[in-house]
Amino acid sequence: DTLWDLAIAEVEKRENPDNDDDVKPGEVWEKSILFMGNKNGGKTTIILRCLEREESPKPTLALEYTFGRRARRHNTPKDVAHFWELGGGTSLVELIRIPITSHNIRSFAVVLVLDLSKPNELWTTMESLLQVTRSHVNKILTKLEKTNPEVAAEIKQRMWNDLQRDHPDYALVDPFPIPLVIIGSKYDIFHELDSEMRKIISKTLRFVSHYYGASLVFTSRSEALLLKARALINHLAFGYDKSKSVSVDPSKPLFIPAGLDSMSQIGPPPASDSDLGKMRVNTPLELWKKVFEKTFPPKSFCDLQDTKDPAQDNQYTEYEVDVMRAQKNQ
Repeated sequence: DTLWDLAIAEVEKRENPDNDDDVKPGEVWEKSILFMGNKNGGKTTIILRCLEREESPKPTLALEYTFGRRARRHNTPKDVAHFWELGGGTSLVELIRIPITSHNIRSFAVVLVLDLSKPNELWTTMESLLQVTRSHVNKILTKLEKTNPEVAAEIKQRMWNDLQRDHPDYALVDPFPIPLVIIGSKYDIFHELDSEMRKIISKTLRFVSHYYGASLVFTSRSEALLLKARALINHLAFGYDKSKSVSVDPSKPLFIPAGLDSMSQIGPPPASDSDLGKMRVNTPLELWKKVFEKTFPPKSFCDLQDTKDPAQDNQYTEYEVDVMRAQKNQ
């Protein structure tokens, strides 16, 4: 950047102070991000890439925690980002109550990783994880309205930050209460699918992301795609500048930051008019769900549950605990 670019950026920053920039000099910025999604969908790989760690990913058991630190400038305290990862697909979704609390809700974000190579699990996984998270966050907001109404109002206002009031879809969307990024993983396998199937999945995920006010990015093990996902996560974790680039071409990996898509660009659900006419639904989301599940019948919820009980796994044996447990079961 030239000196002029820096000066312009500085003036713009003063004129439009963002909520995230209210960290005073010398103060530490702390953010928390919860990663959830399909089992074996690549969540751990994405986290390790964001933290620039060279380890090979291991399966996540229940809920795991790690953190990253970055210094904004030379000789300043390092900012901290807390990374939580929910394992087991949808089977342990109740555990989200541990990381998301009324103390950190202002600085919390969610990253939903969906495995593009398993379209039949896609909607069920997304719906169950987002519903439970949303209702938990809404409970916290209801409590905050009584105890700390200013913070509750700020969070509700921030939900709409990415969508300007003059956006044509302002009345048609229902933003997620905290920042949300949807990552479609395993793009390399997805790319081998039939082009019509790819189109339906891409269109549906664009609609869902836009409806929830979320950012959407497709990624794989390729370095270039991982960097794009990392840019979105670094924005949430460390307040780095948001990318303004957009890629909506269905033959290429999608990359759409929140608020930069529109219903008119996405178009109607991919089904014939006569089929759409027969569907009894109450909301646009239900309509897209029915159209999507017509092509990709969902796996039953039981199939997605984790059948293996980690308590029976030999690597976690602890004599005293196991004896007490056996006694309790008896």
